[in-house]
Amino acid sequence: MGMTYVPTTLSEALHLRAEKGARPLAGGSDMMVQSKRGIALAPEFPYPVMIITSIDELRGIRVLDDGSVEIGALTTAAEIAASEDVPWHVRMAASGMGAIALRNSATIGGNIGNASPKGDLPQPLIMLDASVVLSSIHGERRMLLDDFILGSKRTALSDDEIIRSVIIPPHDFTYSFYRKIGMRKANAISKLSLSAAALVKDGEILDFRASSGAAGPKVIRSQDAEKMLEGHMVSEIPELLPAFLEAWNNAISPHAMPLYRRNTTKRMLSFFLSEISSGAEEGIIGGGEE
Repeated sequence: MGMTYVPTTLSEALHLRAEKGARPLAGGSDMMVQSKRGIALAPEFPYPVMIITSIDELRGIRVLDDGSVEIGALTTAAEIAASEDVPWHVRMAASGMGAIALRNSATIGGNIGNASPKGDLPQPLIMLDASVVLSSIHGERRMLLDDFILGSKRTALSDDEIIRSVIIPPHDFTYSFYRKIGMRKANAISKLSLSAAALVKDGEILDFRASSGAAGPKVIRSQDAEKMLEGHMVSEIPELLPAFLEAWNNAISPHAMPLYRRNTTKRMLSFFLSEISSGAEEGIIGGGEE
């Protein structure tokens, strides 16, 4: 059984990470499940762990000078859902994460670091070009979250690094869509989710983006498909739609998604784009959970 440490500063945690190979544990909702020994027994980890919940440097949500929003790794889903500073898509994903007890304990760092294809937060974050800040005793590095998550349960985190924060650049969207479809209300592990957003000015699509979660080994976003719409007029959407949906479908790895999921994803994208092309009011279109 591994040792358990309780560092109180980031510096202390980074030294434990580098010297003892201790793995960070915050909400721990996923690691606990993986290490479960039975009823009423504390989980035993085969490696050293450090409980990082006392490190205040890893908490909090702040708006940076350039309008980006930085969310500390220990910030909980409940705190994210309640913050007006956090972009709408991310608040929606956080508010739909499991039961209230889970939202109060699950952290953004854990949700990203676990890299489950069913994780709720990476999906809108990847659509918004969020990056992750990684700290080690050697300094910090920053990379796009889409590059950090390599696949199911696999990330680019080095053995001596801790996730410090997530940074979301500013965006301006005319239309937004978020939908999560679970098998059970509220407490469902995300079965399928879609975020989409568009910036339209004078009838021209200046920015279009979409991402789908729980659809494969990692969040799916097709920049090739997005580019098929950008620079075109809203009035052209009906003729562009079939080729766009085909490109999106091709981005989904062949074994990742059963047909009904592909069709549901296509239906949601079609709905969002058709609403835009038929002159929907600006703002949030459809969405929600079912």
